[in-house]
Parts: sequence; structure tokens; C-alpha cells
Amino acid sequence: MAEFILEIGTEEMPARFVPKLAAELEAAFTKSLAGAMVENAGVTCYATPRRITAQVADIAFEQQQEEETVTGPPTRIAYDDDGNLTKAGAGFAKTQGVPEDALFKMETGKGEYLAAKKTVGGGKTADILPELCVAAIESLSFPKKMRWGGYDFAFGRPIRWLLALLDDTVIEFSVENMTSGRTTRGHRVMGPGPFTVDSTASYFSVIKDDCKVVIDPEERKKTIVEEGNRLAKELGGEIVWVDGLLDEVANLVEYPKPLIGDIDTLYLELPREVLLTSMQSHQKSFGVQGPDGKLMPHFLTTLNIEPQDVALVKKGWERVLKARLEDARFFWEADCKVDMNTWLDKLENVVFLGPLGSVGDKSRRIESLCGKLAETLGESKGILPGEIEKYAMAGRLAKADLVSEMVIEFDSLQGKMGGIYADRAGKGDIVSQGIYQQYLPAGPDTPVPSSLAGGLVSMADKVDTMAGCFGLGKVPTGANDPYALRRCALGISRIIMEHELDVDLEALLTWAQGAYSGVKWKVEQAEALDKLKDFFGQRLRALFIGQGFETRVVDAALGAGFNDIRTLKARLEALSAFSKAGDFEQAVLTFKRAANIIRKQGDEAGQDLTGMYAVDLFEGEAEQAFGSKLDELAPRFDDLWEQNDFEGLFGLLGELRPSVDAFFDNVMVMCDDATVRLNRLNLLKALVDRLGRLADFNALQV
Repeated sequence: MAEFILEIGTEEMPARFVPKLAAELEAAFTKSLAGAMVENAGVTCYATPRRITAQVADIAFEQQQEEETVTGPPTRIAYDDDGNLTKAGAGFAKTQGVPEDALFKMETGKGEYLAAKKTVGGGKTADILPELCVAAIESLSFPKKMRWGGYDFAFGRPIRWLLALLDDTVIEFSVENMTSGRTTRGHRVMGPGPFTVDSTASYFSVIKDDCKVVIDPEERKKTIVEEGNRLAKELGGEIVWVDGLLDEVANLVEYPKPLIGDIDTLYLELPREVLLTSMQSHQKSFGVQGPDGKLMPHFLTTLNIEPQDVALVKKGWERVLKARLEDARFFWEADCKVDMNTWLDKLENVVFLGPLGSVGDKSRRIESLCGKLAETLGESKGILPGEIEKYAMAGRLAKADLVSEMVIEFDSLQGKMGGIYADRAGKGDIVSQGIYQQYLPAGPDTPVPSSLAGGLVSMADKVDTMAGCFGLGKVPTGANDPYALRRCALGISRIIMEHELDVDLEALLTWAQGAYSGVKWKVEQAEALDKLKDFFGQRLRALFIGQGFETRVVDAALGAGFNDIRTLKARLEALSAFSKAGDFEQAVLTFKRAANIIRKQGDEAGQDLTGMYAVDLFEGEAEQAFGSKLDELAPRFDDLWEQNDFEGLFGLLGELRPSVDAFFDNVMVMCDDATVRLNRLNLLKALVDRLGRLADFNALQV
């Protein structure tokens, strides 16, 4: 076995490209080596802003050999009347590279065909790799490619060198004017090179010792974290790490050198969020906090060099950050002089979404929805009558900070600054927390608002957007979802479940539609409501299947309804446990039979089935036992339902099933007597109505 290394050297790539390119190159090489039948022990890729490296530590010197049978033309075409090969038959032999006497006839499902056995593979890996390298390079994707030097080849950034070695042998190929070799280049300042790599065995030592490059991104991250923690500990603090920023910083440098800088204590008067955003967004630096959680007058940045004059470099970073903090202080002081009602007036001139009016209109709709939600939940969530207007106020002020100086400059602080300003203005916790947390959850893996007020404002904001977009026919299709409506539906669902909110989904959607006025809808509101409900069903289905629940179980739970999202997951979990019981399949068949009879025969009964039956019309022991058992369990079913004890409810089905089986074994439902037949259908209807609240048993394929 040999070792192969490909290195693509480029101008500096944006940090967001780096990990994606490593993953793509690894996937491309893994697939192409498998397709070429070249045995290997796996591909590992590394990337820095200036290079992408693929390493195959163990690769075979030759392709694997395989014998395959290839069919050609039908024998009636391949041979003439005298049994000699026709031009078609001879051409097949020549195309396959086999002698004519090696051809044979083979019977297939379509008739008799000419066939040949041939050996594929067996070529030298060194001869195959050039084509694979070019294909892998060309397969790498970028949001936008560029061309340079008058060449036709396009890439994310100009390619400056190519290294390709199979042990100590150069694998030669070309991309435009660039031909691969054994030369690499290093850190622009600390080890620019070029450097010659004699063999793959010395590649990584050359990169580390001569090029002064840390090629492994995980090692770069580890260096930043360990050194950053050490420096912060010396100051009696700790770094405020942000995973996304840490990944970005690690992919901005080839030689990470963490450095602690200082800021004037004057700026600590700014809100924590402002300070951290100024450091993180513009300077790619991290804050430092003390044991009490308060920010200290320091920041951690990461250099891409070992500086000769640390003090000079430190001073430069401090000067640049100071400018950003000075801007932030100016915006803070300017905003603190403004009454929030002034911002509300400005929102009237900010467009929300075309026909849906201004952001001012949206804020009034959110106000109305928050008030209704708070009133509906009431004492169940500890909301006092006098607090309802506070929740409504949180909705009204939710978007006010969009026109503040701070958010115009730092748009990532929207919502957070509104909450801070509301708290500073003495609006109270309900209002300030509701505004501050309104944009949570920001994704499937981010937390929901911790406060009830934040949850209600977030729900109101999201459902308002959804109702408006669906009314305009702006429904997500495929991967296209410009208004993040999938995220809105998922966010609302998670808030309801995690805060255990007793909110009827259809009522919430209807309120959201009713909050609009004077809009010319492109979709009738009844139709839009149906589409909204179906959309929520799809998102809940994706959520639960993604959490590991069986598809059929999820479909059965949703099929019973999901207006009460609060209890849906508990019902789903109980159904999932029920599905693992030994007699599950037989139970499903029994209850499906009852549901099918009602579905198919109910319309033929001559009148609507009510689920009300007369005991005196029962005939025989089996029918009487079934009716008695159903009467006995009905109060227990209702009590368990009120308590949301779904595990207990599925347990009742186990008690009920023997009498249902006996009923089907001994009683003819569709008898000749119309009165008795109707009574039996109503008896089954009473059963099915209760079953249907738990699950759609027809969705449980067994």
C-alpha cells in the first residue's frame, strides 16, 4: 500500500468556505476512488485559508480486477443465416476488446443475446489518479466563482500551486496553466517558501516546521481555546466562547496566536450585548468575564503570526476596537434620550411586506394577538387580569428598536436592544423579557424563550407572518422558503410544547387572520387556513420523525388531530410505547376493523351516526358484554383524558379489546333488522370516536 497526498494552494479563502471545501473534497475523492475500484483505507482532508489537502494514508498500487458479463445485440441480429457474425456482432467484439471466438449466447428475460466476458480494472493507480484529481478539483462548489489571468477555469479564489504525490512520485496533471508537482508554500510571513516535499512521508513535517502552518482546523481551535483560557485565567477571568465565532476564527488563520487586549473601563457602562457584539461581529474577538459573570475590560483576539513586537500589535488591535466601541457608546447615548413611542411613530413608514402594510401595522397585530393569548391562558399560566395589558404592550413595542440607532448599526441586536431599552424605561419584566426574547427560537437547535412573555410575543410575531404570507399565496415550495415560514411553524410548536400552553392551533391561526384588515388576499381565508393547518402538520411530522419516532406512529398520532400541540408529544410517546407491545398488531387489526365498518357502512345506515345506542336492543352475550364494558370504561377514559394520561388510555384499549374481538366473532353488524343494525353501528361509533382521539388506526400499517 502507498500514501497519496493532494494539496490545492490558493489565495486566501473566506473562512466560511474552508470547512465546506474540506468536506466536499473528502466526499469527492472517496466516491471517485470507489468508482475507480482503487482499494484504500479512507480519505482525510484538511483545510486552511490558503490550502485544501486530501490525504489517502493507504492506497493500493493497482485497481482491483473484476470479470463482468456484457450483453450486446440480439443473436438474430448478431448472426446471419449461415451462423456467421454480422457487422453488428463483430463490432460488439471489437468494442469490448475480446476475440470473436470468445463471444457466447446468453438467454435473458428479453430473449437470446450475444454476450462476452471481460476483465475490468487492473490498471495502475498512478495512471488513474491524474483524472481523479482534476475531477475532484472541478467538483468543488462555491457561492460565486472567479476567473483570473484570462483563463477559462473558474474557482473560489485563484489557484497558486498544486502538489500531488504518491509516496515519492509526482502525480502529474494540469489545471489551466498550473501543473502539479512536489512544491508547496507556507505562511505568507513566517515561512513563505517555496518548499520541496520529497515524499508523502515528509509532507506534514514540512508543513509544520518549514511552512509554519497548522493544517488541522481542530488543532487550530484547540490552540486558540487552550491559550485563550490560560491568558484569561492569569487575569482572573474566563473567555466568553461562541462556537460559531470560534470556528470562523480558526479558519481565518494558518498559525493561531491568541492575544489579550484591553479596553477602557468607560465602555463597561454599555450593555453586555453591545460590548460582545462590537467585539465579535466586527473584530472577530471574544469577551472576557469575571467570576461574577460581568465583563472585564479585556478582549481576546487571534493573530495569524508570531509578532516581533507584541505591545505594538496589541495597541493596534485596541485602537481599532476602541473606534467600534466609541460608535456603540454614541448610539447608546442617543437611543437613551428617545422615548419608545417616537420609534413607534417611525415604524409607520417602514414597510413590512408589500400588501401587508407597515411594521407599525404589524406591531398592532402582535399587540392584539399577545393580549388574546394572555387572556386565553389566564390563570392556567399564572397570568393575573391586570397583567394582560402588559403582554399586549410587549407585543406593541416588540419592533420599536428596529429604527433605533443601535439596531440600525448592529442589526443582530434587534429585539435584545428593545428589551434593554424597555427595562431601562421601567416597563417591567413582562414587557422587557417579551421584547428581548421575541426572535427565539432562531432554529431547530436553539432554545425557546425562557419567559412566558417571550414565548407569547414570539408566537404572535411568527403566526402573524405566516397568516399574511399564506393569504398572499407565498407558500414555501421545495427548499425555497424566503420568509422562513417552516422555522416559524416549528418555533410556535416548540414554544407551545415546551411551555405547555393550552392553545388551540386553529383558534390561534384564525385570530392571526382576523387581526388583518383592508388587505386584498390572493387566497380565500378559509382555504389559507386549511393550508396553514396542513403546513403545521407537515412540520410536526418532520420534527417527530427527526426525533426518532416511527413514521407510521407519527402519522397515526397526527391523524387523530394536532390542534392541541401541547399534549401531542405525550400522546405520541404513549402510542410509540403501545406499538412495541407484543399484541400490538392484533390490537390494531381489531380497532381498524371497527373504524373501517363505520367509514364504509355508516353512510348506508340511512341517517347520521351519533354514537348513542340503546342497551335494550342488544342481542346475545357478546353484544351485551361489549356494551357493558364500553359503558364501564367511558368515565375512566374521560378522566384519563382530562389528566393527559395517554399511557393509561392505551392501557384501557387492552382491557377493551377482548370484548371487541368477541363482538366481531359472534355478532353480525350489518344484520337485516334496520333498527338493530343502526344500534350496532352506533355502538361501534362510540368506540371509534374514543379511539380516534388517541390515534388514526388506519395509518398504522401492520
